[in-house]
Amino acid sequence: MAKVEIYTWRFCPFCIRAKRLLDKKEVEYIEYAIDGDEAARDAMVARGSDGLRSVPQIFINDRHIGGCDAIHDLDASGQLDPLLA
Repeated sequence: MAKVEIYTWRFCPFCIRAKRLLDKKEVEYIEYAIDGDEAARDAMVARGSDGLRSVPQIFINDRHIGGCDAIHDLDASGQLDPLLA
């Protein structure tokens, strides 16, 4: 099983949508709710590959996937399930 981590803000609609997809796939994930925590946001940006400060930011097995659109695009193209296996 893949290690999935997601950085979120609790009431962010894009975060909720990304988590909903993971929940639908019955994937366990570690959520870092970083609402207003600039140090945590800086740590998220440092881990990412594109310097984005937006949430959600998703990592699968320490590989930066991107945000909500990116994970849904991977799912639509059939590439997400192999990453989660």
